[in-house]
Amino acid sequence: MGSQRFQLDREDLTSIAKGFGIGLAGAILTYATEYFGNINFGEYTPVAVAVLAVIANIARKLIVANQPTEIEAKKAS
Repeated sequence: MGSQRFQLDREDLTSIAKGFGIGLAGAILTYATEYFGNINFGEYTPVAVAVLAVIANIARKLIVANQPTEIEAKKAS
């Protein structure tokens, strides 16, 4: 990162915010696992699992930036 000593630039703050978000998401998911782990969904268990998988995928998409991979960048140039 290009910031000077004892200073943070926008790139540093963005990185810190992403790290905070990932850590917070981990804490929330840990709590949710304890809560949802004790619920019996009965015959709706497959539906509940599918919904939670979609929610996890949405969260992943929100956290990960939509930047092209190195291979895609080389193809575009």
